[in-house]
This record gives sequence, structure tokens and C-alpha cells, in this order.
Amino acid sequence: MKSGNWFDPRTGAALHHHDVIAQAAQAQAVLLGEQHDKAENHRWQMHVAAGLLALRSDLVMGFEMFPKRLNPVLQDWVDGKIAEPEFAERVEWGTVWGFDISLYMPLFHFCRDFGIPMLGLNCRRGLVTEVGKEGWDAIPEPDREGLTQAAPASAAYRKYLFDITGGAFPNRKATSPEDPQFDRFVRAQQTWDRAFACRIAEIALSSSAPLVIGIIGRGHLEHRYGTPSQLVDQGVNNCRVLLPHAEGAEPMGDIADALCQMPAAS
Repeated sequence: MKSGNWFDPRTGAALHHHDVIAQAAQAQAVLLGEQHDKAENHRWQMHVAAGLLALRSDLVMGFEMFPKRLNPVLQDWVDGKIAEPEFAERVEWGTVWGFDISLYMPLFHFCRDFGIPMLGLNCRRGLVTEVGKEGWDAIPEPDREGLTQAAPASAAYRKYLFDITGGAFPNRKATSPEDPQFDRFVRAQQTWDRAFACRIAEIALSSSAPLVIGIIGRGHLEHRYGTPSQLVDQGVNNCRVLLPHAEGAEPMGDIADALCQMPAAS
């Protein structure tokens, strides 16, 4: 398949770029998945965002890479008040994320060039650890960062998480997706899922809501198990999941609403 072509992962049918973008532009949120270290994924995200901008002037872009507390810094960047070195320092890039910032700068400049508000979708890492270890009910209300409790993980999501983390490998404490030993990991993963969903829902359910684009790791999006499921739990029912598709990878049925073929690795 030619690079840049879209297709339906359930049927393999070719999809027209215009149709994919036009349908996405009618959604409340469009979630663009990524492998964090793949530059071509981030270029693809920017191209899709540019297509959406051609149809919707009211865009907001939310990023997994930033906790919500950094929103004032993100606004300073969009407003042109700070240069790249100061931006990287003030968003604490090496601490809150750590992947090469040059992979993401085209997206950040896209937002700045077109005045698109940037929002942090994440929470503090400590909250994820605490929920994983102790459970949601053990977290005091002031420490929840405005988040609500995640809807329970489905059996299918637990299996998905178990499989992508290696399955029942030797010396693993959890022997199956249903094993209570696996609960801690699931709770932690769902804290991220819910954080992204809460931040997106806050915008998507507001009056005169803009279209929210979510820049999020694909593991939180595939099969609509993670963040998409948590969005539905909060009343955001019109969400599109679009993913880049690596050459030779299996489409896997309902993995997304549409897949876009990526160029072969050089």
C-alpha cells in the first residue's frame, strides 16, 4: 500500500483522505496515536491536524507529554512570549517526558504558528504510582488533581494490557490478565487513561466547544479500550481514533476508526 493512504482496519477497504478528515472534523475529539520515538508519527499528526484546521478554525490540541499544571507555560509559547530553549526549560521537558524534543517541535510550532491553544492532558506521575499501589479510594480529594475515578477496565482491556506487556513470561508474578497481581499495573494505566479523558472532556463538553485533538501514545487508544472508553463514561460519545500504520503490521480489526500507511523505514 502506498504511503499516506488510509484504510479501514476492519475491512481493509481504502478510504479517501478527504473523507477521513471531514468525518473527524465533525467529532468532539480526534485522538491521534503515536509511538513516541517515531518522527514519522509526529509528522503525520501534524499533517492530520493541518487537514482538520482547513475545516475547523476552533481547534485545541492536548498533549500527553505535559501535565495540566504547565498550561500557563504552553500558553506563553503559543503567544510567542518565549523561545525554544526557554520553552524546553520551563516545561521541564527532561523530567516530565524525556524523548527527544525535536521530534515534537514541529507540532509545537504548528500550534504557535496558527494560534492553536495547547493543553496538558497529564497528571503528576506520583498520582499514577499512588493509585496503582493503593487504589483510587486511598487518594485524598485534594491530591486527585480534579480527576474522577476511572470506569472499570473490561476483560478485553486487561487481556490487551497483559499481552502487550509480555504475557505470562517466566518469573512474572501475574500469571493471567485476571490475576489480582496484575491489578496494580491496570490501575496505574487507567489513571493515565482517565486523566487524558478528564482533560479532554472538560473542553469537549463545554459550551461552544472546540474540536479537541489529542496527541497520545497509541497504547491508550487502540481498540478504544483506554482513553476513548473513559471519554464515553463521561459523555463524550463522538470521538475518532486515527492511527499511523507501520509497514507489515497487522491491521487488527477494530484497532482504530482509520489507519494511515506510514512510509517504509529508511
